[in-house]
Amino acid sequence: MLQRTTKKRLTKVLIALSFFCLLLLIYSLLGYSSKEIESKPKAPTSIYPKSVDLTNEISDLPIYSNIDQSFNYFIKKWNLASASVAIAKDGKLLYAKGFGFANKEDSIKAEPYSMYRIASVSKLITAAAVMKLIEDNKLSLDTKIFGKQGILNDSVYSHYVDKRVEDITVKNLLNHSAGWTSYWGDHMFIHEVIAKSLKKELPISLQDIIVFALSKRLHFSPGTYSSYCNLGFSILQLVIEKASGMPYETYVKETIFYPLNIHDANIAYNFDSLRYPNEARYYEIPEAEKVKAFDGSKESILKCRGGDDLRTLGAAGGWIISSVSLLKFLLAIDGNSNFPDILSHKSILRLVEREGEFQPLGWKAIFSNGKWWRSGSLPGTSALAVVREDGFAYVFLTNTSPWPGAKFPYEIDRLMTRNINQIGIWPDINLFYQPEKPTR
Repeated sequence: MLQRTTKKRLTKVLIALSFFCLLLLIYSLLGYSSKEIESKPKAPTSIYPKSVDLTNEISDLPIYSNIDQSFNYFIKKWNLASASVAIAKDGKLLYAKGFGFANKEDSIKAEPYSMYRIASVSKLITAAAVMKLIEDNKLSLDTKIFGKQGILNDSVYSHYVDKRVEDITVKNLLNHSAGWTSYWGDHMFIHEVIAKSLKKELPISLQDIIVFALSKRLHFSPGTYSSYCNLGFSILQLVIEKASGMPYETYVKETIFYPLNIHDANIAYNFDSLRYPNEARYYEIPEAEKVKAFDGSKESILKCRGGDDLRTLGAAGGWIISSVSLLKFLLAIDGNSNFPDILSHKSILRLVEREGEFQPLGWKAIFSNGKWWRSGSLPGTSALAVVREDGFAYVFLTNTSPWPGAKFPYEIDRLMTRNINQIGIWPDINLFYQPEKPTR
């Protein structure tokens, strides 16, 4: 009888202990879950305007009729297939319009949301990405590129013939003073020569181009002279990837474009058949010679439709974007408080600083009248992005390369200056936030 009572008591104790342990487990799980929920970061809210697919009608105002006529006349005069224009003042988008046809064969009209290749305006994007890495202490302007102390100290780049390449820094790549010129040809556009030299089949990679360049002597000592060089900015693509641990395009999108609510920027594909949705088709002058495709797959093709390897050009000239989104990027690096900047004031000033005869970092030219200027030209492309001291900023993109070539952006700039001066009092609007057509 005593033995049976003891067993019953023991059973009750075990049940009570099991229940207590179960309560502790539930409490622990609940406590862990609440901590997990508390520590989960909230999705950041961007302070920048969202991308809106503005149409031409948004800028159909009587006050703009004269400049509309001027833009239409300009594209006819230069036989441009189309152009997309965006103008801002003090951080506000005042005007956004497309002219002509983004795709002549399919009769697709150009719109403010049409995407265009921007050629060397891409260098300004790359420079901003470099400055972002510098702000995050992942790079410095004095970071060496090659050699044992260089960020690109991979064995594939160790067989250089000129020891001076060990002196090349990030700043040298940014201001075109790394030691290369295009005297014997632009490294980024002589893929057949490089393939033959390296005994490789087309297509060649960016790594191949760099290996080829390192197999030759530098044209001058790094830091002693400035000569415009696409290769330097293409090397920066690999520098950005090494410093960030991310693919170049991904890093730029996630740290520069997405925070600005820009989602229509991409590295271009080479062939006409691989254009992005809303991307313009590209055109050259009627006399343009056809060439072999960049990958050797076709014998007769326009350079703008597969003759040049824009994906490998990448950081030096491979981006496509709409005029409105590119203008938003400009406003985020212009140092004007009316539109929040994505870089520190120190970084922005460094981008426009000139050291003697050396070129600025990313920008093409910084004029004494306070104009910051970045142009870009490729077969089938001409682009201009400008920030002015009086608060105006503008972008002009076209999918045609007329005969003046790299000098054509100067014609564009004169046009933009005339048209901005035509309007005395601009409408009090901001199309970044106003998708409805203004009434004025």
